Amino acid sequence: MILSLFRKDPRKDAADALFDAAAAQARAPEFFTALHVEDSVDGRFEMLALHVYLVLRRLKTEPGARPTSQLVFDAFFASLDAALREMGVGDLSVGKKIRGLAENFYGRVGAYEKALSADNEDELVAALSRNVYAQAVAEAAPALASYVRKADAFLREQPGGRILAGVVDFPPALGGPE
Repeated sequence: MILSLFRKDPRKDAADALFDAAAAQARAPEFFTALHVEDSVDGRFEMLALHVYLVLRRLKTEPGARPTSQLVFDAFFASLDAALREMGVGDLSVGKKIRGLAENFYGRVGAYEKALSADNEDELVAALSRNVYAQAVAEAAPALASYVRKADAFLREQPGGRILAGVVDFPPALGGPE
C-alpha cells in the first residue's frame, strides 16, 4: 500500500509531455518574426495559451481524457506560477496574478472555441487580433487564424491513443512540409 504512493502516474507523464509539446510549439520563432506576435511576456503567454487550448480542445473529443486534460491545465498553470516567481513576483502576489491569468485564459478559450466551433473566420481573426495582437484589426491575424485552423485539423487527425500517451505534433507555423 505504501508503495502505491511512489508509483508514477502515466497520465501525469502524458500530460506533462503534451504541455511540453504545446510550449515548444508556442516558442516557434516564426510566430514572433513572420507572424509579428510581440516577443514579450504577454506575447509568449498568448502563444502558450493558444497552444494549450488547442491541445485541450483535442483532448475534449477523447473518451476518458478528462483527467489528462486537467493535468495539462495544471501543468500550464504550474509553469506560469514558476515563471512569475522567477521574474521576481512575491509569494503574496503570485496567487492574484495567477487568478488574473486564469481569467484571461478562460476568456480566450471562450472566444476561440466559439469561433472554431462556428467555423467563423472573421470571428477567429477578431479574437486573435484582440488577444494576441492587442489590436482591433491586426494585419497578421488572418495568417495566424489560418495556422490555428490548420493546427486544429492536424490535431484532430492524430490518433487519440497516441495523444493520451503524451505524443502530439503540430503543423509548421508557416505551412510547408508536415
